[in-house]
Amino acid sequence: MNNAQQAQMPTPPQVITTKDMLYLKDALSWELLALKKFHHLAEQVQDPEMKQALENAGQMHQNHYQRLLSHLQVNNNAAMANLPNQNQQH
Repeated sequence: MNNAQQAQMPTPPQVITTKDMLYLKDALSWELLALKKFHHLAEQVQDPEMKQALENAGQMHQNHYQRLLSHLQVNNNAAMANLPNQNQQH
């Protein structure tokens, strides 16, 4: 299936799988590193326009970090209990 045929989820799933958790942890690390780098660069430059552009880029990565973090703040056990057929034995 190519990218054009893949449907996008309007909202994230309520249950986070182990694979999802690993991906989110990696993404959090990338966003935090980018945030730190842009902040560091902004402190080094003298040009006010460049400083503002770097701070804006850092702020964008901080917003991404916060959004990803909010996806991890779920009660995974409660979400799993609400899935259909969870109580049935196979």
